[in-house]
Amino acid sequence: MSRFADGLDAAVHKAFTRPAPKSAGAQMRYLVKQLGGTEAAATMLRISQRTVERYVKDQIKKPRPDLATRLEREVKKRWQSQIRARAKAKAASTGGIVIDTCARLGYTAPIGTTDQDRIRHLTIALPPHHAARLFDAQDTGAGERELQRIAAEALKEVYFQDGDRRAGSLEEVRFTDVEHLEFEP
Repeated sequence: MSRFADGLDAAVHKAFTRPAPKSAGAQMRYLVKQLGGTEAAATMLRISQRTVERYVKDQIKKPRPDLATRLEREVKKRWQSQIRARAKAKAASTGGIVIDTCARLGYTAPIGTTDQDRIRHLTIALPPHHAARLFDAQDTGAGERELQRIAAEALKEVYFQDGDRRAGSLEEVRFTDVEHLEFEP
């Protein structure tokens, strides 16, 4: 996962009404129910069906670290999918999303302007269409660079150009050296 994708996921998780299962047995039971059986869960987690059954019955309580990571990731991916979809739809249609970042930001502009990039701490409300672009890209499997490029375009429009009220000749915004990144719904 990437820093941007993780940040978007964390923003959506804030809309959850119940916490995801914590114990390995509860997580495994949830996955078995979601996937329709122990065989499907075993295939997805790359373990034996018997091992899945032992977790379901709480005969095994502590998974090895790599399995614990896969198990938690798969549960979080499926947890409260309707609430996740509603939170994304709300951000993409009416609410937008707030980006809070501390990163090196600079831009490409015509000669004679000060385009020196520098570390900036910004908390900016991005309009719904930018939230929609970020979530759509994440849903289609966009990588870190693509999500970073979309966020840079959003910051260019909202922060640097202030909705075409200034810096109209700005060509490109560079968004690098991310020290902190958080999204809020």
